[in-house]
Amino acid sequence: MPALDGRAPSAAQTPARTIGGHLTDIVLATLNARYSHASLGLRYLHANLGDLQSRARIEELVVGTPLPRMVERLLAGNPTVLGLGVYIWNVTRTTELVKALRVAAPQLRIVLGGPEVSHETGDQEIVRLADHVVTGPGELTFARLCHQLLDGPRPLMKVLAGEQPELDALASPYPLYTERDIAHRHLYVEASRGCPFKCEFCLSALDRTAWPFDTSRFLDEMASLYRRGARRFKFVDRTFNLKPATSLAILAFFLDRIASAPHDPVFAHFELVPDHLPDSLRAAIVRFPPGTLQFEIGIQTWNPQVQATIGRRQDNARAEANLRWLRTHSNAHLHVDLIGGLPGEDLASFAAGFDRLHALAPHEIQVGLLKRLRGAPIARHTETFGMVYQPEPPYRVLRTAHVDEAGIDLLVRFARHWDLVANSGRFPRTLALSLDGGSAFERFARLSSLLQNRLGATHHIALERLAEALREALPELGVAPARAQEALVADYRGSGASGRPAFMARGVSVSPRPDAGAALPRQARFAAGNAGALSDASSTAP
Repeated sequence: MPALDGRAPSAAQTPARTIGGHLTDIVLATLNARYSHASLGLRYLHANLGDLQSRARIEELVVGTPLPRMVERLLAGNPTVLGLGVYIWNVTRTTELVKALRVAAPQLRIVLGGPEVSHETGDQEIVRLADHVVTGPGELTFARLCHQLLDGPRPLMKVLAGEQPELDALASPYPLYTERDIAHRHLYVEASRGCPFKCEFCLSALDRTAWPFDTSRFLDEMASLYRRGARRFKFVDRTFNLKPATSLAILAFFLDRIASAPHDPVFAHFELVPDHLPDSLRAAIVRFPPGTLQFEIGIQTWNPQVQATIGRRQDNARAEANLRWLRTHSNAHLHVDLIGGLPGEDLASFAAGFDRLHALAPHEIQVGLLKRLRGAPIARHTETFGMVYQPEPPYRVLRTAHVDEAGIDLLVRFARHWDLVANSGRFPRTLALSLDGGSAFERFARLSSLLQNRLGATHHIALERLAEALREALPELGVAPARAQEALVADYRGSGASGRPAFMARGVSVSPRPDAGAALPRQARFAAGNAGALSDASSTAP
């Protein structure tokens, strides 16, 4: 196995990685954004290799891992076939990896799969570098391809369309979550695949419908994970609440375990259709205690004309009522999405939508910018609405006929600063002062501009530096300096941070709360911040 410089490495340099004493024939790999993310797709592929499963292993890497280390790990054991999962967040780095592998191991058969290479394959450098590509569902097609690559005859086609499997015939991936995964990583699970909706910015618009797994079998798998110690479950279903009977069975599963072990509760995350929340689901949702339930809810846009343009069916009045009910009657943590730069939506419309959503007080508002995913039907609006996108991943919109470059740049800064100040849960009092007295969007857009002028960046900003920039900026929004500093001191203490911003060092004595941890999750910080804000309000009430 040649090294990157063409020289053969020594045995000490490349330890053989074996399974049952034999060299590995198949490696399944992907580059995750973070270590805490465990790949469900790789585990599905491994579980469904049939008699080849014992000859394969999974290697999960992180995008930031040095390239030589990636190559070393993947080539350990001298594999014949490498399957790589390719996504929008890792395609650039994965392309670099494939180039390096072509030098280090030209004999290696590289097979690509995943949403990023399932469409527009002829345009991609990584596809040209690979031996084969499996588009769409990969469990059955990849297993068949591995047999052909190992035993012959090798297929003539480079691009192979993935066969849609019968879901209940698939081998379960969940036993392949290791004890280390269970202890330290998010466990991704799915009770269904596909989506019946046709929102054109999403690849799920290409699905014909949603396919459910057998509920009883699925819950048996979840029970097995739970017995092994799993407590964090993140559902990747696009439409968790599409069929209330199934949703109720899954919620009941988690409620039963919370009731039996309230000192050791589970945490479940679901994607929720915003305008579909029948009374039966509400009755189950209200039973979840704080910190055990999170909903990711896509509003995307409140503009009916834009919704019609992009094929999004949504009853806005019902969605608004459901969000208000969830916020006031449940303990669920609400993470709600808006998309800027959609075809036909200008800044005024987006601002009005943001204000409408902010008035409903979800815990987090995720402001995203439209991306032209490969294969997504949103591409059909490119000429009509003057859509211009980045040519490289993540293919973010750069301008439209309704929002120019400056407007998109404003939204990009707004989104990042909103995540740092609002979504982090670290600055509840400071945020309230920032937004008091007008449109939430306009007020925060002004604050974002002030922060940008002081920080000069939107990433890699230390908490102390952010707090100092906020203290300097708030008076320009009309907030009295003493009130700004008081709010920032209280927020900083409540965040559990152990440092001290410069303005605190100039005479404000602050000690972190003994019960505040530096690594509190966002949900806990929101709870602590809300409690602190209520306490502050009651202490100043007449």
